[in-house]
Amino acid sequence: MALGYVRPARPEDAGEIAHIQLATWRAAYRRILPRHVLDNLDEAYLARRWSAAVQEPPSGAHRVLVAVEQAEQSYLVGFVASGPADAESLAPNEPAEALGPGVVAVTDLLVEPRWGRRGHGSRLLAASVDLWREDGFARAVAWAFDGDPATQKFLTTAGWEPDGAARALDVDDMLVNQLRLHVAVSADDPTPAD
Repeated sequence: MALGYVRPARPEDAGEIAHIQLATWRAAYRRILPRHVLDNLDEAYLARRWSAAVQEPPSGAHRVLVAVEQAEQSYLVGFVASGPADAESLAPNEPAEALGPGVVAVTDLLVEPRWGRRGHGSRLLAASVDLWREDGFARAVAWAFDGDPATQKFLTTAGWEPDGAARALDVDDMLVNQLRLHVAVSADDPTPAD
């Protein structure tokens, strides 16, 4: 019987996090992002960025958590990265104060497709919510691609909803639309559903 759990990322996880990101993006976003962009992503570059994120976060509220599936052997199967909302969390032309204080942003929440539908995403999200509450955040935001119904469904099933903000990312001269979702995470509110 396999068991799943979440723990803080360690420096030695950076390569596996990069591998999960690359494998997930190439599978989940192959119809959203240009193929040559996905093909040219450099796993070593991503690993260096994740190593820095784990070892030198900008603040104590910036976190990378990993999901582990443990059977006879342990496998890193997903991760979530979050931190205080910043300019990357805003919609175009949205003033810096639009989100207000006490908002955390999810920058990545990925489970490698072959490990999907085993509760890893829900465990990552629940562990994040616990930490966000400890840090005093009242609300969380995340951007999702318009063409990614799986992420949108996962988040809305967990109590998130679109907040009306939208943007288009320029990915090698191709505009890729995103919408922003949000959820209350204050201690007074129930934990978002799994």
